[in-house]
Amino acid sequence: MAYFHQRSSRNPIAEINVVPFIDVMLVLLVIFMITAPLLTQGVKVDLPKTEAKALPPDQKEPLIVTIDSVGNFYLNNASKPNQPITARVLSNLVTEQLTASTAAGDQRPVLVRGDKNANYGKIMEAMVLLQQAGAKSVGLITDSTSTDKKTG
Repeated sequence: MAYFHQRSSRNPIAEINVVPFIDVMLVLLVIFMITAPLLTQGVKVDLPKTEAKALPPDQKEPLIVTIDSVGNFYLNNASKPNQPITARVLSNLVTEQLTASTAAGDQRPVLVRGDKNANYGKIMEAMVLLQQAGAKSVGLITDSTSTDKKTG
């Protein structure tokens, strides 16, 4: 009997096993999916507390829009500053006064004074109206005296 001797046809396998790589990538994906929403939540920050400086005395009288607790608008330079005006009238008056101020070469300050019980939406509406009327920047007026102090 003749035995045929075959040469070994087993060549080394030159393929890379990617299963462990896929396992590691899936674990990393799960970790990132869990931690990503935690990173987008807000961070607690203590903001600095400062006192605002008064306007310089040589500056032109500012336009002051007041919003009362009911949500009525008032303008300090209106013909009747103690009577409420509509949003359209407010916008027109501020546009006229800012246009006249710009023509004279002055930058007139624009300020908003809102009651602490006023609706936030009304204050934002006033600020948007002022911006549309041509105000470059709008400041907010605050009370510098503390009403929370108790006398004893």
